[in-house]
Amino acid sequence: MAEQMTWSVAEPQKLTFEQQVTELRVRVVGGTVNVVAADDGPARLEVAEVNGPPLHVVQEGGILTVSYEDLPWNGSQGFKKWFEGKPWKAWSGSADGRKAWERSATVTLTVPAATAVQLATVSAAAFVSGISGATDVNGVSGDATLVGLSGKVKAHTVSGNVEAQSVTGELGFHSVSGGLTVVDGAGGSVRADSVSGDMLIDLVLDPADARPVDITLNSVSGQVAIRLPHPADARVEANTATGGVSNAFEDLRVSGQWAAKRITGTLGAGTGTLRATTVSGAIALLRRPAADGPDAAAPLALDKKVL
Repeated sequence: MAEQMTWSVAEPQKLTFEQQVTELRVRVVGGTVNVVAADDGPARLEVAEVNGPPLHVVQEGGILTVSYEDLPWNGSQGFKKWFEGKPWKAWSGSADGRKAWERSATVTLTVPAATAVQLATVSAAAFVSGISGATDVNGVSGDATLVGLSGKVKAHTVSGNVEAQSVTGELGFHSVSGGLTVVDGAGGSVRADSVSGDMLIDLVLDPADARPVDITLNSVSGQVAIRLPHPADARVEANTATGGVSNAFEDLRVSGQWAAKRITGTLGAGTGTLRATTVSGAIALLRRPAADGPDAAAPLALDKKVL
C-alpha cells in the first residue's frame, strides 16, 4: 500500500514532491490555478496566496490532490450538486453553508507532461499548459485557458468561458452560457454543446497529421463561427432554425425556406465531417487563407454585423 503524505498550507509556501506524480487532482473555489508541464525534475507546488481555510495537500502513490479538508475529492459528484445550484448542501450542514464559498487560493503546479490532470473550480481561473495526459476541467463561473495540450481534453462549465490554443488532442466542451474559443486548433476533433454560449473554432492544417476533421457543434441561441484550413476536406451540414448564415465556400450550398436555413456540401474529398446546429444562433463558415498568404495568421473574430 502506498504511503500517504499530507500537508496543510495556510500561507504562501513551496512544496517539492520527490515521489513521481502521474495524476493531479485540484479542487478549489476562487482564485487562480496554473498547471504547467515540467521539462524535468520532480513535481512542485507553489502557493502564492491563501484566503480562508488552508489547502489540504495529499500525495498517495502517484496521485497528488490539492483541495480542502472539508471538500474531499469524490470524482464529479460534488460538481453535480454545484450544477444543480445547491453547493452549500454539499459542503456544510449548517444553514449558513454559503460561507464555504468564501475562500480562494492562487496556486501553480509544475508536473510531468504525461500527468493526467483533473481540475474543479467554482469561480477560480484555470490555466493548463503543455500537458500530454488527459485533461478534465470543470468549473462554474471561472474561465479556463488551455494551451498546447496533446491529450484528450474535456471542459465543462456553467457560465465560464474556455479558450483552447494549439490543442492537438480530442476536445470536448459542455456549457450552459459559457463560450468556447479554439485558436490554431490542430487536432481537428471538437465536440461542443452550449445553450447560449458562442463558439469560435479556428482550425489549422498540419500536413503531417492524417486525422480527418471531426467537428460537431450544438447550440440553442449561441452564435457559431468556424474557420477551416485551406484546402478544406470535409462533408458539411450546418442548420439553424431562425438564425442567419454566412458561407465563404463556393462548393457549399445554402438552402432553406422561411427562417430555417442549411449549409450543405462537400469540401475536397470529404474525408472529414463538420456538423453545426443552432436554433436561433447564427452560423458562419469561414475560409482560412492559404498558409503562405498574407493573412494566414490573422485571428478569427466573431463579427455580429456579418452574422
